[in-house]
Parts: sequence; structure tokens; C-alpha cells
Amino acid sequence: MKVLVAGGAGYIGSTVCSALSDAGHTPVILDSLVTGREEFTRGRAFYRGDIADGALLGAILAEHPEIKHAIHLAALIVVPDSTARPYEYYRENVAKSLEFYNNLISGGVRKIVFSSSASIYGAVPGFKVTEDSPFDPQSPYSRTKFMMEMVLEDFCAAYEFQAIALRYFNVIGADPKLRSGLQNRFPSHILGKLVSVANGELDAFTLTGTEWPTRDGTAIRDYIHIWDLARAHVLAIERFDGAAGAAGSDYIPINIGCGSGVTVKEMVAAFESVYGQKIARNTAPPRDGDVVGAYADASRALELLGWKAELSIEDGIKDALRWGAARPAILGF
Repeated sequence: MKVLVAGGAGYIGSTVCSALSDAGHTPVILDSLVTGREEFTRGRAFYRGDIADGALLGAILAEHPEIKHAIHLAALIVVPDSTARPYEYYRENVAKSLEFYNNLISGGVRKIVFSSSASIYGAVPGFKVTEDSPFDPQSPYSRTKFMMEMVLEDFCAAYEFQAIALRYFNVIGADPKLRSGLQNRFPSHILGKLVSVANGELDAFTLTGTEWPTRDGTAIRDYIHIWDLARAHVLAIERFDGAAGAAGSDYIPINIGCGSGVTVKEMVAAFESVYGQKIARNTAPPRDGDVVGAYADASRALELLGWKAELSIEDGIKDALRWGAARPAILGF
């Protein structure tokens, strides 16, 4: 089937497009290239533009009338940046998404998979969260994701509209076939920073926050390989109707994580083990918007989508290092 992928030129979006193609589907990409890379769209139907551009979306749907599903990954995503520039985050992630959803409905696309975030959860004892755990988004970025989930739920109740909100945990790695990976020269992701240190692009890795109430004082995360995450999107598209029927709802939030908690110090140790060397590190206070973290109860994903994580943290580290070596030839830096 043909699937509209908003944000399909980004790190996650491009990998989702590869997974769709590998599964026999045809991604149609809409991306402004504010953070995405045109190199990641080669060989695919690609339209450069804003998700809130109703005329452009109408033209895309007119040219591809087979599209009945959309995946929405277009967003600004850096937590500290969101605290410094909240207006831009609410404009890009909330206001424009609202127009995008409304224009999808007008264009006859009534099934959407939304890129949400585990950062909407509050702290819970033991750090393991289900989809029904309490919410407490702590940054403008996470609040934009929380707001758009509420919008989706209201749209599903009011209109002929259905949505699956995939709540991502911490994405690592690269496409195992090295078709795409982190596209930023100086990434904000933990593994991207570790690779930058290994490649000599950063002097040291900074542990931000060492006094959290965890087993070693550093924040706890659930690290998921980007290819596993991409597979979840494919399954959400392929099993959309069955998931909605099984859940008895037109709006379904689903955690996408490995189901195990790993601290930042443990992630650094795993990286050093795979890399084969110690890396320079230092410490600093938590950044604006940082939280202690959580890890996933991913049983709903297995029940409704038949999905579970298959790749390990070590797989993610290996693929990130491979991408770091291949990136200059692909992206020129």
C-alpha cells in the first residue's frame, strides 16, 4: 500500500520509509528539510514542504489517491532547545499538526500513526510504565507530544478518524543496511554523542545528572534500536484495523520499547565494551527539561501489533559506529 510519511527525510522517518519499502509498501514523503536530509529521500516519491500547507497536501493526495494511511513524524525534538524556544516548538509540533490532521480528514485520509514520546510519563516507583501510567511532561517538547495525543483522542471521538500513538522510548543505532542514520553533525542523542567522542568530534562525553534516585545516580532509559522502532510502524499500518478492533477504540496509545531499564552509566559501559576502548567523560548538572526517566511495559505492542524488540543495545551501538564511519561518504561530513 502507499503510505504518506510526514517527516520521512529525518533520522527516524527515513528508516521507517526503508522498513516500509522492504515490506513491499510505497512511502510518499512530505518533509520541509528543516532537519531532514534530501539524501535520505533518493529513489522515493518526495515532496518538499510544510505539513500545514493544505494546498500541497491536497496535491499529494490527488496524485496518490491510493493513500489511506499517514505516519506523522515531523517535529522539533531537542528537549533543552524546547525550553529555550518554546514558541517554535508549539508552532511546529502543535499548531501545524492540528492543520495537518484537519487537512488529512478533508483529503479522505482517516488513519494515522503518530510519533509520540515516553517523555510524557511521570516518575513511577520502579520506573516501569504502562500506557495507563500517570502523565507529567516536564519540557515544552514533551508537552507538545502530550497535547497532540489529546488532540488525536478528541478528533477520533468527534470525527471519522482513527489513530495509533506510538510512544517511543530512547532510539539508538542506524538502519542496518546503512541507508540512513543520525543526520546531525553534533547530535543530542546519547549514542550520537558517544560516537562523536569516539570519532574525535567531541573531547568528552558529559554525564548530565548524577544524583537521580537510581541504582547509580544517572538517569534510566529504555534504549530501542531504530530498526525495531521502524518495524513497529510497519506493523501498525498493516494491522491497523485489527488493532483498533481488538482494543475496542479508535484511539490507541502503544509503548514501543525494549522493556528493560538501563542507566546512562550502564549505556556508556556497554559502548566502551563494544568500542573496545575507554572514552573521556565528565559530569554536569541535569539540563533544562531532563527527567529521571522510565522504561516500557511493551505488552500492548505484542498483543495488538505482534511486535517486540529483537535487537540489543550492543546491536544499536555497532550500527551507530558503522554509520558514523559511513556518514561522511553519504552526507559529506
